[in-house]
Amino acid sequence: MYKLVAIDLDGTLLNSYGVVEEDTKENLKMAKEKGVEIVIASGRPISSIKAIAKEIGCDKYFIAGNGSVIYDVKKDEIIYKKYLTREKVLEIIKLCEENSISYNLYTEKTILAKSLKYNVLYYHKENLRKEESKKTNIRIVENMYEYIKNMEEDNFLKFTICDNTQVVFQSIIKKLREIEGVQVLDVSHMSRKLIKQGTEEVPIEYYYTEISNEEVDKWYALKNLISQIGIKPEEVMTIGDNINDKMMIKEAGMGISMKGSEPSVSEISDYVTDGNNQNGVGKAIEKFIIDTKEKQLIKS
Repeated sequence: MYKLVAIDLDGTLLNSYGVVEEDTKENLKMAKEKGVEIVIASGRPISSIKAIAKEIGCDKYFIAGNGSVIYDVKKDEIIYKKYLTREKVLEIIKLCEENSISYNLYTEKTILAKSLKYNVLYYHKENLRKEESKKTNIRIVENMYEYIKNMEEDNFLKFTICDNTQVVFQSIIKKLREIEGVQVLDVSHMSRKLIKQGTEEVPIEYYYTEISNEEVDKWYALKNLISQIGIKPEEVMTIGDNINDKMMIKEAGMGISMKGSEPSVSEISDYVTDGNNQNGVGKAIEKFIIDTKEKQLIKS
């Protein structure tokens, strides 16, 4: 019996419009009623996760910034953190500025960006349909280098580096990998998300990578959490779709990838469920945690 399920958000729990399907919510609720802990493990900052966590009953802990942070929901505090240093942040900003590459920086609660492009544009569009308390905090900063240099806080979770031209993107990746003390995520495919403009569906597509402290991974944070609450790795089920989910899928008792995941993630997973637009997370929960006959009895 699995005692904890750790679930990625974008491309996994959330569909292409950033919504959790009702069938998935129902199955997560039933899993919780069976005593299973639900933990979000996402690359998003804390502010962007809170409302989703409440919506699905993730009411004790969640992991933010690809494992940079473990957040205690009930105590409203961070209980584990691995940040980028200000020195490294400024070095990365300088490199991105010199190469005219788009980037944004995640702190504990805010995404700092120079403009509404790529992933930040998606979060902005997501915000338009949310009430104020549920929005992702986005701050547009004109001079990022000076802003960071003079910030009082130094809670830097990760960078996201984006471009819609593969040649340009691959060129900056080579330079970023020369920076010591950071981890550059090896994402080989293009991100594709959908936003609604009136009655039309508009895709947002871009190549991207993420940069964090070299000691950061969702699995490292998850391993720390389960150690604190007395759960063994073999009692953990993880669900994800991308490179930043790879280690937690590999190391958990049951590692599940989504249909259409990064190929190297699918290869090492124990099971491949349906995609994020076909209730894949809900189906995985039903298959491995909820007794189907039991669910049928509840519905009848």
